[in-house]
Amino acid sequence: MSDAVGIPTPDKSDDDFWTAVSQLVEPPWREPTQDDAFTMDEEVHDAVRALAERISTRLLAYRAAGKTYDPVLMAAPDVQLALLRALYEAKQSVDRLAESAATVAGRSGANYAQLGAAWGGIKRQSARLKWPHAVVRKSTSESIPLHYAGGTAVVHHDAETDAWWYTATAADQREKESDPVHGTYAEAIAGATEFLLSHATPDGGAST
Repeated sequence: MSDAVGIPTPDKSDDDFWTAVSQLVEPPWREPTQDDAFTMDEEVHDAVRALAERISTRLLAYRAAGKTYDPVLMAAPDVQLALLRALYEAKQSVDRLAESAATVAGRSGANYAQLGAAWGGIKRQSARLKWPHAVVRKSTSESIPLHYAGGTAVVHHDAETDAWWYTATAADQREKESDPVHGTYAEAIAGATEFLLSHATPDGGAST
């Protein structure tokens, strides 16, 4: 808990909310404990098993016959192959979500060294190769696309007002064009991300 002391916690209605949110907190996380890792294993297994039960041809046959299948059927080699297929889908989901998280962090001020540290301590160059578009150099005339939570947003700079604004199309096809009221690029990114998250589709897939 000592790492959390001194970190500002303004409410969204406070005037300094976006300024505080735009500042990168160091350290960004505490190291997960072994208990955290075991809990994650259990939660991932629950999600993957649910998918395996939906795609297993053996278990589909039981449902088609109107029978309740015994959990012991999970030991069948073909059901374990369905579980393995579901685990692959979980890996794909992790990769998509990691790309989204890296992009939002990078576009909001994190550098490749910090992204690499978060991704298990890989080197900066490896992080750059993994997410080549996560960190960009912004000029005041540059419009930069962001893909997140199944939607897309583009952040723009208004030279007249020296403010940032965004246009966004969410996963549910809702669209929004903000006013040029954001004082920083990071604030505009945060607003766009919030909109995309609030209109994500039920499956929550993030764009690749």
